[in-house]
Amino acid sequence: MKTIDRRDFLRTAGLAMAAASSVGAAAGRIRAAILGTQHSHTGGKLKAMLDSPDYEVVSVCENDPAARKQRQSEALFQGLQWVSEEELLGDSTIQLVVVECRPWEAAPWGNKVIAAGKHLHLEKPAGNEWAPFQELVEEARRKKLLVQKGWVLRGHEGINAAIKAAKEGWLGDVYLLRATINSDRDSAQRALEARYPGGSMFELGGHMIDRVVEVLGRPNKVHTWLRHDTSTNDKLADNTLALFEYDRALAVVSTAARMFGSGQHRSFELIGSDGSFMIQPLDGNAKMTVAMRQAKGPYKQGWQEIALGPQPRYIADFAELARAIQSNTPLKLSYDHELWVHETLLRASGEMS
Repeated sequence: MKTIDRRDFLRTAGLAMAAASSVGAAAGRIRAAILGTQHSHTGGKLKAMLDSPDYEVVSVCENDPAARKQRQSEALFQGLQWVSEEELLGDSTIQLVVVECRPWEAAPWGNKVIAAGKHLHLEKPAGNEWAPFQELVEEARRKKLLVQKGWVLRGHEGINAAIKAAKEGWLGDVYLLRATINSDRDSAQRALEARYPGGSMFELGGHMIDRVVEVLGRPNKVHTWLRHDTSTNDKLADNTLALFEYDRALAVVSTAARMFGSGQHRSFELIGSDGSFMIQPLDGNAKMTVAMRQAKGPYKQGWQEIALGPQPRYIADFAELARAIQSNTPLKLSYDHELWVHETLLRASGEMS
């Protein structure tokens, strides 16, 4: 099996990122605020903004006294200004609000941000209904405000390389996508996910569905299996699978809630008539295996492995958001993309037909 020099593979991407960063720095720092702190992604997103030259974190709001007290004791939150929701939304200097919430809070809180005239980064999933999120996105579109959802695999080097290869035509006819994103949930998280019929699919499947829609588009049909198969005494759909039908392709996304070592098991495969990608593991020391019928782009003929290394979350998302805000241009992923992902997730979670 041939090995590609990772430095050569990343050189083009690195130059592009440096160019985008220089554009952003020249345009001035974005004044941002965080609304809600109870999502597990909050700390990582705050750190990504604090470490970025593009952002100034102006304030944080947490309406729950116990949660606020806990966060105020954490080192990452030291030195930040804590304000009320009214103060945060009423601050005309704040350009971006990062909403870190639970699913049932997403649409109501997101609508408040759009009503206040601010760009929105919204945690996932955005509730289990279609109309509230659709109305939010359409109002943001009307007001020319950006909406970015918090799907965490958008910056993954391996998945992005696979999608680029598909779009460049290097893989020939892309006819199959397979993705797995299992977890090992504790009782508290299981209880939260059990609030929804989609269970594990609703909570985690969207990270993969986001990439499915990016490469294959809106599916024609969705078939879903939402099962409770472990002996855990609750009603969580903890063994779930969705099959997406396209004119000339299939996509399969599976997610289960009780797997030891699940982080190293997560994978993404994109298979075409002339080339295939498999990325596993996605986290930790991520690795990409590529097979090409003929040499295309940076890839040689035959099998080859590329060691990607750690894949930090959130950094690429906030870099893309900064680029769009500072240049006053659209996000790479459109309003329609965010709507199609939400719709497809609801179909896969048994909430829509």
